[in-house]
Amino acid sequence: MNNKKKMEDFENEILSSDNLADVTTKEQNIAPLEAENPDENPGSADNMSEELEKLNDSYLRLMAEYDNYRKRTIKEKSELIKTGGEKAFTGLLPVIDDFERAIKTLETATDLSSVKEGILLIYNKFMSYLLQNGVKPIETIRQVFDPEMSEAVAMIPATNEEQKGKVIDNIQTGYTLYDKVIRHAKVIVAN
Repeated sequence: MNNKKKMEDFENEILSSDNLADVTTKEQNIAPLEAENPDENPGSADNMSEELEKLNDSYLRLMAEYDNYRKRTIKEKSELIKTGGEKAFTGLLPVIDDFERAIKTLETATDLSSVKEGILLIYNKFMSYLLQNGVKPIETIRQVFDPEMSEAVAMIPATNEEQKGKVIDNIQTGYTLYDKVIRHAKVIVAN
């Protein structure tokens, strides 16, 4: 009888463990379904709304940051435009000082050659300042006429074949700023 009882207990244990395995399997199969259906699982909807709020907040912060960047760059550009010429004008101030001294000297000067020399010094100082800042005069005399660099204001007959198509006289000097023409030279061309 003892053996019979042991056998029954063993069979009951097996049956109960099978039932437990079935219950565990059913729970595992239900869990993915709950995750897939947010309407049936209220905790999942809360997570999604929290995630949506985080993404919305992140988006709003990013847009505000971009708007601030755009406003800052517009302000910097306008400041640059306003004060961009400051360096150029600061460099011209010593030349203006020299002109003021030359004007005072003209009132009392008796030696014309020293006045000429002073004006030439001021002119050379001004031209060297322009060269330092990339402004160069356009060389035109005895050069082949280039319509991109010069403007022909008159044409005269050439005295020989070698002069044809070349610039004879420069009426107004042209200038380039870093190889870009900022003022065309006005010239007379031999035809």
